[in-house]
Amino acid sequence: MPRFAVNEGRLVSDFMRLAAIPSLSHQEGHVVAAVTQELSRLGLSVEVDDAGRKIGGDTGNVIARLPGRGRPIMLCCHLDTVGPADQVRPRLVGGRITSDGGTILGADDKAGVAGILEALRVVLEQSLPRPALEVVFTVAEEVGLEGANTLDFRHLHSHMALVADSDGRVGTVVNQGPGQDRFRAVVRGKAAHAGVEPEKGVNAIAIAATAISRMRLGRLDAETTANIGLISGGQASNIVPDRVLLEGEARSHDDGKRVAQVEHMTSCLQQAAAEGGGKVEIEVSPMYERYHVLPDHPLVRLARMAMRAVGIRPHLQASGGGSDANVFNARGIPAVLLGVGYHGCHTTREYIPVTQLRRFAELMVAVMVEAA
Repeated sequence: MPRFAVNEGRLVSDFMRLAAIPSLSHQEGHVVAAVTQELSRLGLSVEVDDAGRKIGGDTGNVIARLPGRGRPIMLCCHLDTVGPADQVRPRLVGGRITSDGGTILGADDKAGVAGILEALRVVLEQSLPRPALEVVFTVAEEVGLEGANTLDFRHLHSHMALVADSDGRVGTVVNQGPGQDRFRAVVRGKAAHAGVEPEKGVNAIAIAATAISRMRLGRLDAETTANIGLISGGQASNIVPDRVLLEGEARSHDDGKRVAQVEHMTSCLQQAAAEGGGKVEIEVSPMYERYHVLPDHPLVRLARMAMRAVGIRPHLQASGGGSDANVFNARGIPAVLLGVGYHGCHTTREYIPVTQLRRFAELMVAVMVEAA
């Protein structure tokens, strides 16, 4: 039996309530209102920053504070979801919470939000020891970590952060994340009538296709991936296309490999454009930096101790995805990701077992007690 019992019925009800609130990126206003009301009811001091104004959204990040013992630690989740998310209807069937199959569920990341809220209730109701806390619920995470990137770190005092935003079983600790560069290229050719005088045109689609065929894409090694995820261009089947847009990315746990992959993709495009008589404009944007929190770091030790306190076997792993943890580490706050227990995120097959949701809330209680 875990040392820290939570109210499972209340937790499930709260998660399903939050999941049903629409909160696409830049449209999180209603769910922000719901969580700020609950945080205030629990006695935390709550503020909503001006991230919405900066990123074109309807609200900002939620920052809540609760006094406690010692230096503050941060608990973090994001509030936005991907689509389709119009009229999410959570269902509890056979011990699993799912949507009705027409939308995502939003356990990524509202299961984390619900688990943290329930853990706060338990700690306060049972007068358990706790550290000083900063609870940060970010907006627009799914579209480039925008909310975390707009946080005013001068007003955050946590010396480490636990970010509840990973699929897989509760007990997962993601202590390594890759860096990512986003890649955008416009290939320019020359328009001409495809049936009357195609030889007077320069086919931008053909140039792009040649370049892509030469690129190393997919999983390149254990540390590195690359992708071209969007291609658009052309006007009609009877016009030689004079413009094509490509968007892609390169990620790696090794900065040198990431830089080399971007240079490779750039070179493929430049060479294909030169051979085909066209031009190419390329823009590379750094999205976030890699991080690696060592296994003996106090943050990882805290996570492991809390897991053992509630009978969970810890498992450290690296991730191929980006998260708010990348931003916090880059800004000097050591951060790791925690598994929340959901599966199939970003699909209409997303679900979370009730047992995992409960285990995550128990873990959050244990984190607070062990940190204190």
